[in-house]
Amino acid sequence: MPTAVTPPPPSDLAAPEPAPQPAPQAAPPPGGRGAAPRPQVSRAAWLRLALLLAILAAAAGSLLLWSPTALLDGGLSAGTPWYTRAPLFVAVYAVGTTAFFPRPALNAAAGLLLGVREGTALAVLGTALGAALAFWLCRRLGREALRPHLRGRLLLALDRRFSEQGFRSVFLLRLLPGLPFQAGNVGAAFSGVRFLPFVTATALGAAPLTAVYVTAAATAREPGSAGFLLSAGAIVLLGLVSLVSAVRGVLRRRRAAMG
Repeated sequence: MPTAVTPPPPSDLAAPEPAPQPAPQAAPPPGGRGAAPRPQVSRAAWLRLALLLAILAAAAGSLLLWSPTALLDGGLSAGTPWYTRAPLFVAVYAVGTTAFFPRPALNAAAGLLLGVREGTALAVLGTALGAALAFWLCRRLGREALRPHLRGRLLLALDRRFSEQGFRSVFLLRLLPGLPFQAGNVGAAFSGVRFLPFVTATALGAAPLTAVYVTAAATAREPGSAGFLLSAGAIVLLGLVSLVSAVRGVLRRRRAAMG
């Protein structure tokens, strides 16, 4: 009998595929699950920030040794020529604002020592120069270290507004009487606003309030004069506007937190 031949296995039967291996999962970012990685800041940037803080602290501490208003009162007189009086006043005003000396006191000194016209003009010039000095220091020494850590919806919205509408934002900022002058300088320096629009908007926006304080001081010896009454009324009105703005801001934040 013929021997039965076993047929070979079919060639089209494929070998079983290996089971798929799960893809390796990426390690979670530092700082907790889902947290964004912290921005890296160079050591040089932190050193510059430390230098900025040291300069500002030294400037503020120097007020224990000298007073801008006393220096102006002793260095300015009716016989001092204008080409000496003007640079001295502007320089002392600018350094005083950088050292966190209150601007209303400097404006009052301008009115008492120089009168309304010259005092207002030199006070506005000193305001612009002091803002420019603080802006330059904060931007060159502190912005690189602190800007990457800008967080929060409000801060990001303010930064975007200052970057896109720099002149308008700074101008409106200087019109508000209740906002500290130095805080505006630091905040603008850490934002994206450019230098020239910042200085120009500071000079134009600070001029009305500066003129009010200078006029009030220049006419203080005549409390019944029209200039004194108008300037005093303007100061009271601006104070009320600042108070109302502050209360509205607090109420708005509360409603946002509750909603």
